[in-house]
Amino acid sequence: MQTAGFSLTRGLNARHIRFMALGSAIGTGLFYGSASAIQKAGPSVLLAYIIAGAAAFMVMRALGEMAVRHPVSGSFGQYAGRYLGPLAGFITGWTYVFEMAIVAIADVTAFSIYMGFWFHEVPRWIWVLAIIFFLAALNLLSVKVFGELEFWFSLIKVAAIIAMITGGAAIIVFGFHMDAAQAAPGLGNLVAHGGFLPNGWGGLMAAFAVVMFAFGGIETIGVTAGEAADPAKSIPSAVNTVPVRILLFYVLTIGVLMSLLPWNLITGETSPFVQIFSSLGIPAAGHILNAVVITAALSAVNSDIFGAGRILFGLSQQGHAPAVFGRISRTGVPWMTVVMMTGVLLVGVVLNAVIPEEVFVIIASIATFATVWVWVMILASHIAMKREMARGSLAPSAFPVPLWPLASALTIVFMGAIVVVLGVFPDTRVALWVGGAWLVLLVVAFQLWVRGDGRRRTVLHDETAPAAVAGREATSVGS
Repeated sequence: MQTAGFSLTRGLNARHIRFMALGSAIGTGLFYGSASAIQKAGPSVLLAYIIAGAAAFMVMRALGEMAVRHPVSGSFGQYAGRYLGPLAGFITGWTYVFEMAIVAIADVTAFSIYMGFWFHEVPRWIWVLAIIFFLAALNLLSVKVFGELEFWFSLIKVAAIIAMITGGAAIIVFGFHMDAAQAAPGLGNLVAHGGFLPNGWGGLMAAFAVVMFAFGGIETIGVTAGEAADPAKSIPSAVNTVPVRILLFYVLTIGVLMSLLPWNLITGETSPFVQIFSSLGIPAAGHILNAVVITAALSAVNSDIFGAGRILFGLSQQGHAPAVFGRISRTGVPWMTVVMMTGVLLVGVVLNAVIPEEVFVIIASIATFATVWVWVMILASHIAMKREMARGSLAPSAFPVPLWPLASALTIVFMGAIVVVLGVFPDTRVALWVGGAWLVLLVVAFQLWVRGDGRRRTVLHDETAPAAVAGREATSVGS
């Protein structure tokens, strides 16, 4: 493919950015992964989503402050390189690419499970292979077309979630009930089957591995800064609204689901949304919802490919990835990053052919480890930026983090607790082995292959400071 240069096109507006973040974070983690979280924690999983949602909001505010100050395509990878050093930037950027690749494999795995609702005899790996090539072609279009398609993808599932909350609430209030063999819908189902904490606090802790996977990907908001038409307005708007909406969608939706059907009857064989509404006897509800969750999976994979590609583009600009990842097609897309992600997703074909039953939990726990690392690096970069601003009496941020520094410190402590949780439970312990090996591999790769400018701190222009201040700041960094 011929290339047209090395600069991304600013073709995304606030509407695109909001719904792209929703597309990445409201997807497989809610529509399929919630079944595993519910099985581990029961109704208390609502607490896990509230706590993890609060942490996600603080991470996004930290990222938003940096993105408004430095609206670059490499986002937190470049922020880590700027404020924590080139090695931190290298590890953070590549770990996010790793995270998006793992999450995308989980998303295409969920897609194949959804298709099994209609086509029981077709092997799952066939669906995975088909959707990979379809979405690869989609991501080679211009970013404006991509943003518009993602907007409509996300709008469908957001509308469906609102309809499910509304319809489920109506069923609970008016007592609609078709199957006499099951418990009647009602809020009592949240405490009637073993209590609110049926598996104790241990069950609640175990659920965090899946819950954190569900929120992974929301940081895509920061990645869009390099292609946002007006980052000073669109980024704060997205950061302030998307996490709150996601939190409400997760908590309200799962609360309604567990009120409609006791938590211990959720099997995980398909999306709990499809299972529950099918069990209520509503004509065609299961088929309609299956179509919705398929759309959600497509949207999530779409955002995953976008996010990983743009971080790779930023890494190439820093000298932390091959220069070919920085080349742009005539439609303004870093095409080689799409090719690479397509190749990585083919691993999902193999996994779904070899270990179809175990693949989701393994992938989700590994993705959680990567998410935690990226979020900690975002918070650490933000803390370093705030300290530098205080030392140098630099211009204040246009979009400062609330409750600084207490909230940031508490969020980092929470991230450390998640790592401990991954190690405590046998079914998620593999994430620490894989994650630890990945970090060691990156350190070795940096020492062996990164040379020259790639070992210098990243220079970022400060969009919120006067040109003279920005110039002095850049000079001090580059020296």
